[in-house]
Amino acid sequence: MFTAESWPIAANMLSFGATAPDGGHIKDAPATVWASQMRQARDLGITQIDPTDAWVPLARLSDARVEEFRRTLDDEGLSIPSISMTRSSVVDREKGEDFLAEAHRLLDIAPTFGASVVNIGFMQALTPKQAQAIWFWLEDGHHDDPALRDLAVERTRELGDHARAKGLQLSLEMYEDTYVGTPEDAVAFLRDVDHEAVGLNPDLGNLVRLHRPVQNPSEMFETVLPHANFWHIKNYTRDFDPATGAYSSAPMPLKYGYVNYRQVIRRALELGYTGPFCCEHYGSDSLGVIAENIQYIRQVLASALA
Repeated sequence: MFTAESWPIAANMLSFGATAPDGGHIKDAPATVWASQMRQARDLGITQIDPTDAWVPLARLSDARVEEFRRTLDDEGLSIPSISMTRSSVVDREKGEDFLAEAHRLLDIAPTFGASVVNIGFMQALTPKQAQAIWFWLEDGHHDDPALRDLAVERTRELGDHARAKGLQLSLEMYEDTYVGTPEDAVAFLRDVDHEAVGLNPDLGNLVRLHRPVQNPSEMFETVLPHANFWHIKNYTRDFDPATGAYSSAPMPLKYGYVNYRQVIRRALELGYTGPFCCEHYGSDSLGVIAENIQYIRQVLASALA
């Protein structure tokens, strides 16, 4: 059992993006570039990171470059409790098989870094309108095709088998308009996968920020937390004016947003949650906010575990 100080809580590195200073992809950048970005995290007291494929896609690196990444990570005094795939759906009509192969490679790589979980999802690339919006979630994005749901279940179960063989967990990230886009859909999908190595990532921040009706967060968490094995955790403001029908939302530190995470985290522990946390934030000084969020979670854990 973890203590408040030993609980794995990582910073998602997606705020650095995938473009290197020279304009090329970050995966092709010299290790000194990786080190510089890792050091920014370490300087804030962050000791664990999630190398999402929205930053450095480890599955697309050669074996030699994976080892170079490992040496850089060690040199900067960081560790990896989780690895996340983002917008790399294994049922993408054009790239699904490639993304499935990448997920399998990550499941091979993850335990060599000491990670306990690999996170996947069914969201796909941003549309041009999303890419141009101030916040991408203000525009409608990809909707999963019901005709591919059986294939999604099959491929998730295949990855679950691989995860189990490696002593890992596979987590499914909740995201609007996907097979795991609502609490009810997520639990139903997980039930159909029916695999002990597969659980949910209750990333309900993805839903709270939407400019559309959503369920009460406490009710949503109550549905999905019993099935959670990993957690992308972030918060937003949320407001609705019934007179005009207007919604508003914006990223906020965990402590100040719409979701009361002190209550939610304590409830998760009551329900048996033991997985890693991965802190995310969009806009402003994302990394600085993440560093504060990590300390907030540790304080909540310390109080809950006392």
